[in-house]
Amino acid sequence: MSMTDPVADLLTRIRNGQMAKKSSITSPASKLRANVLEVLKREGYIRGFEAYEVRQGINNLRIELKYAEGGVPAIREITRISKPGRRVYSKIKDLPQVYNGLGIAILSTPRGVMSDHEARQANVGGEVLCRVF
Repeated sequence: MSMTDPVADLLTRIRNGQMAKKSSITSPASKLRANVLEVLKREGYIRGFEAYEVRQGINNLRIELKYAEGGVPAIREITRISKPGRRVYSKIKDLPQVYNGLGIAILSTPRGVMSDHEARQANVGGEVLCRVF
């Protein structure tokens, strides 16, 4: 069955996994999902991820979730901004700060998927995929 919004599916799997206190979750693999996970890993919201082959031509991603002391999830809030029915693009000057710089926004830019901090340094705007706090 085809999926209309793979990024929203990934974010929902992460959100549900953390609510259920899972140590790791799985998700179907794609380049966009791997790039979003790479940004989350760089920013310290997940421990890591790895791709593995389920069967010939079918790959999955195993995502290691991160928790603080007392089992508090590292990600308090993760929401999708740009959706298939309504794409949200932002110039670098109009890029909003998430919780006054405490959170991040993940952007898909011509230079690849990056956080809002990296996009400001590279002086490039793009599609705002999601915001994480």
